[in-house]
Amino acid sequence: MAAYTLSVSPQDKALSLFVSAFRSFLTPSVTISDPTPAPPISQLVLQNADTVAGSNTIVSHLSTLVPAFVADRYTPLEQAEINQWLTLTAASPITEEILRTLNDELKLKTTLLGEKISVADVAVYARIKDTVTGWNDEKRTGQNGYRYIVRWLDFVQNSPEAGLNLPEAEKVKIDPSNVLVYLKPEEAVKEKKKKEEEGEKKVKGRAGAAGAAGAVDKVKEVVVEVKEAVMGAVSAAVAGEGKQQKKKEKKEKGPRREVPPKAEPVLSPCQIDIRVGHILYCAPHPDADSLYVSTIAMGDAADSPLVTPHSALKLPESVLAANNPLPPVRTVCSGLKGLIPLEAMQNRKIIVVANLKPVTMRGVKSAAMVLAASPPGEAHGKVELVAPPEGAVAGERVYFEGYRGEPDAVLNPKKKIWESIQPGFGTNAGLEVVFDRAKAGWEGEGANGKAPGEGVIGRLVVEGRGICTVESLTGATVR
Repeated sequence: MAAYTLSVSPQDKALSLFVSAFRSFLTPSVTISDPTPAPPISQLVLQNADTVAGSNTIVSHLSTLVPAFVADRYTPLEQAEINQWLTLTAASPITEEILRTLNDELKLKTTLLGEKISVADVAVYARIKDTVTGWNDEKRTGQNGYRYIVRWLDFVQNSPEAGLNLPEAEKVKIDPSNVLVYLKPEEAVKEKKKKEEEGEKKVKGRAGAAGAAGAVDKVKEVVVEVKEAVMGAVSAAVAGEGKQQKKKEKKEKGPRREVPPKAEPVLSPCQIDIRVGHILYCAPHPDADSLYVSTIAMGDAADSPLVTPHSALKLPESVLAANNPLPPVRTVCSGLKGLIPLEAMQNRKIIVVANLKPVTMRGVKSAAMVLAASPPGEAHGKVELVAPPEGAVAGERVYFEGYRGEPDAVLNPKKKIWESIQPGFGTNAGLEVVFDRAKAGWEGEGANGKAPGEGVIGRLVVEGRGICTVESLTGATVR
């Protein structure tokens, strides 16, 4: 008997392609049903009758059944990147901002992780395939085209390692010879300098020859100037010898001393703006099967550009009455639908990351992230929200012991600060949220430029209030 029963929504391109490509691996464990009417949201019924919903959650779970994507192939940082790309591309249609981010990320990469193929490559391919098909030549390979996305997409649909095995008719048609603008390679600096020096020598040689001929003629014509001509020649010879000596010395110098590499930037959990948040209201995302949209107060100034104007909010009268006057709030999307009941997301204190770069998820701008804990390597397992200590107030700063400091205004996504630090987030045996330097790959005090801490493990605290905790998950990952 199969362990799972899967119903795929017709709109779920990522899951549809995944099932089609890897059906041979799924068949022993998964029964694929074809209910009528088709479900609006993909659903996976587990053996214990629990139901998991949402494209990202199901794809992450089923990928563990495909040998090429088993979880132990990926480091915690790589797993975080996989989850990031699954969430970022969940919106439909894919926005130009996300496409630009994807194109920039793929400039020096073969896959989304660099060289290693992952389920994120398959899911993102499925989600942008139709978009790329509709691009004209200018958008593909023009001056401002998405050339790196096109190159990556062609690799994924043809790579045996990705395992899609698509018929030619279903692949995006890409003509590698049809390139509107070729990028100019950088000119070799040494070769350029060598040519310039050779040209300079030729010019000097011609000038010297002409000068010598003129001097001889002048001696023949005006004997009285012989002495001056000789003296001038001697001076020129001395000067020339000096130049030759300098050139010789320059050539005899040893190899140029290598410039020491730039120091790696210091990374510290204090760069992350972690705060107490208060969910005033939460509702399902109208166009995303795995997202909630929460209205969260987190101590912002009323004129902050991250704050959602009150006029744009659609809150029930009961919520407005309970929060009068309404404080400044942000709108936050979180992939918790199907993992945490909607009623558990109402009127509760949570912990948020407030300085990630805002992203738009299916038409809704998300300006923060809700921290939650889950068993490591189990995207489908139990999830619990991180809770602040009793009495904590929305907007209060939260920090890890030994890493207190002023956070960055915005975490630069290109520097991957969050992705480098988050693998150290977890829970201990006492259900406390902690930062473990070792799990983040930091060894010793200040190794690799990372900030030293007072201890190997620091607890997440609100000053004067206490420690942030979870309900029951020990040894969990927090993100």
